[in-house]
Amino acid sequence: MLRTDRPVLGVVVEVQRGRDPQKRWSWPLYVTSLRARIECPTVLLVVCVDAAVASWCAKSIPIGHPGWALRPLVLGPDSIPVVTDADEAENLPELAVLSAMVHGSQRFEVLDALHKGVLCDVDDERAQLYADVVLAALQTEYARSYLEALLIAEKYEYQSSFAKRYFAEGEARGEARGEAKAILAVLDVRGVALTGEQRARIEECLDLSQLQKWVRLAAVAGSADELFD
Repeated sequence: MLRTDRPVLGVVVEVQRGRDPQKRWSWPLYVTSLRARIECPTVLLVVCVDAAVASWCAKSIPIGHPGWALRPLVLGPDSIPVVTDADEAENLPELAVLSAMVHGSQRFEVLDALHKGVLCDVDDERAQLYADVVLAALQTEYARSYLEALLIAEKYEYQSSFAKRYFAEGEARGEARGEAKAILAVLDVRGVALTGEQRARIEECLDLSQLQKWVRLAAVAGSADELFD
């Protein structure tokens, strides 16, 4: 009788942003350790946001034992489609997550598709997992701010874990400064221009409820006037 309660394949997933020679020593350990723990075949999957780094990661790692070498499976920018359609993201959520991890720092429409097609559709536990993985992989603060603003606007159950990156626990001034930073970053990457007076109004505001309202609007406003109406 075939048992179905045991794993059939283990996958070690690594997100690699740059060349790290130490990983060529630790990756074989990760694979053999997981294989021994779950007692089934195990592979190493490396996700890279840079093509040159992907090429470096794909090189075979000789272990030393005759005939034994580890050749990582690598997903780089050239092998992962750019998913910008929310319907496609909904139908292929894992592909949308990979697309956001690799392309989201340069193309925010990929993050929009992930948000609308996946994070708004799956259960909270999966949404939390997917969002955490993508946020960890994004290369720029602007990209992380943009995705976090989308998440905050939806009022997810887990939004507080993201908000804390900007709304630090402590004095109200520190919280307000964090929210203002997020608002300005999102408006900047979306190309919404602010006058010096409008920028100062955001930076100097200490009303947390008002700032949280602006955070939500920053993700969708087409102009500064829409933000302050």
